[in-house]
Amino acid sequence: MEFTPWTLLVDLGLAALLLLAGQIARAQLRPVQKLFLPASVIGGVLGLGLGTGGLGWLPFSGHIGAYPGILIALIFVTLPFAAAPAARRAVGRNVVELFAYSTLTSMLQWGVGLAFALGVLSLVWTDLHPGFGTILAAGFIGGHGTAAVVGTTYAQLGWPAAGPLAMTAATVGIVAAIIGGMAWIRWGAQQGAARLVAPFDELPGGLRTGLLPDGEQRPLGQETVAANTIDPLAMHLALVGAVALAGYWIAQGTGQWLGHFRLPTFVGAFLLAVACRVLLRKVGALRYVDRRTMVRLGGTCTDFLVVYGVAAIDLAILIEYAYPLAALMVCGIAVNALMFFLWGPRAFGEYWFEKSLYTWGWVNGVMAMAIALLRIVDAEGESHLLDDFAVAYVGFGPIEVALVALAPILVSQGQGWPLAAAALVIAAVIFVLVPRIVRRGAG
Repeated sequence: MEFTPWTLLVDLGLAALLLLAGQIARAQLRPVQKLFLPASVIGGVLGLGLGTGGLGWLPFSGHIGAYPGILIALIFVTLPFAAAPAARRAVGRNVVELFAYSTLTSMLQWGVGLAFALGVLSLVWTDLHPGFGTILAAGFIGGHGTAAVVGTTYAQLGWPAAGPLAMTAATVGIVAAIIGGMAWIRWGAQQGAARLVAPFDELPGGLRTGLLPDGEQRPLGQETVAANTIDPLAMHLALVGAVALAGYWIAQGTGQWLGHFRLPTFVGAFLLAVACRVLLRKVGALRYVDRRTMVRLGGTCTDFLVVYGVAAIDLAILIEYAYPLAALMVCGIAVNALMFFLWGPRAFGEYWFEKSLYTWGWVNGVMAMAIALLRIVDAEGESHLLDDFAVAYVGFGPIEVALVALAPILVSQGQGWPLAAAALVIAAVIFVLVPRIVRRGAG
C-alpha cells in the first residue's frame, strides 16, 4: 500500500482508539485493574489481535513497525529536560545499595542472556542470531522503549526479527513483573517481611483505575511563553522535534563517514539534547523549558510507542522463535527471582522487602510497574525509596544508555562472548564487594 499523509492519520487514529480502549478497560474491568497493566499495553495487545497480524479488522499500514524507532528518538530528547534536579544531600547507604543493585541486575541480564543463548540455546537451535541473548535485557530491564532501540539497531545491522522479539520480551516482562510481584507480596505478608501492605480495595482509586479524582488532579505543566506568540506546547514540541531531526542527521552522517558504523539516532538525539540543555542554562533560557511538560511529552510518545510496538509484532516470527524465546524468558525471570532472595536480605538492610519488590517490578517490567507494586507495600512512602532511587539513577542512567547503544553493535561484530564475560565479571564484583562495603560503612 502506498504511504500518504492520510495513511499516517489512519495509523495515528487507530493507535489513539486503542489507547482509549485500554484506558476504558483499566477503569471499568476489575480483573484488568488487579493486573495493573498500563493502557498502552492493553491497547497494544488489542492491536495485535485485531490488526493485520491477527483478525485484520484494523487497517494498520505496513509502516507501524517503523514508528517506534522515530518515537524513541523523541523520547530520548525529552529525558535531559525532564530530569528532576539533583537532590542536595549526601549520598547515603540506600542510594549506594540501589545504584549497586541497578548495575548488578543490568549486567546480569546482559551477561546471563548472552551466555545462555551463545552457550546453551545455540547448541539446540543452531541458526540463532548471535545477538539473540540481548533480547532479554532489551525487553526486561529496558521495557518497550529499549526494545524499540535495540530492535531498530539490529534491523540496521541486518537482523529485522530482533524488533518483534524484543517487543514480545518487554510485554512478557511486564506481565511477569505484576504476576510475580503479587505473588511476592502474598509471600511477604505471610512471612512478616512486608510490614506495610495495603489491601487492593484500600489503594487509591487513581492507582487502580487510572482515573484521578478531583482532589488529586494536577496541571500538566507551566506556560513559560506567551500563547499569542507561540503556544507553550508547540514551543516544547518544536524544541523536541528540532533536536531529534538534528540527531537523525548526525546518525546519517556517521554512516556516510564511518562506513560500517552508524551512530544510532536516539544516541545522537540524546547527546544533542544534553548539549542543548547545557547551552540553554548558560544563556539563561532554560527557565523557559518546563520540566513537567517535557515529562508529559516523553510519556505521550512512550504510550504510542508501546501500542505500535506490540501491535506490530509479527506472529510468524514469534512462532519461529517460540521455544528459544520462552527458554530465554524463563532464564531471565529465574535470575531475577534468585536475586530477590540473594541480594535483598543480604544487602538492602531496612525495608529490604520493599526495596526488593520495587526493583523486581523495574528489572522485569518498567518503572511504572515498580511504583505500582511499591504503593501496595508502602502506600505512605515510609521507605523513601523513590527519592533514593531517583538519585541512584543519575549514576546508572549513562551506563544503561551506553549498553543499549553499543551492545547490538559489539555482538554483531563477533564480540558477544567478551561482552558477556565482562558483564558477568562486573556483576560478580558488585555482588561480592558491595554488601561488605555497605555493612562496614553501617558499622
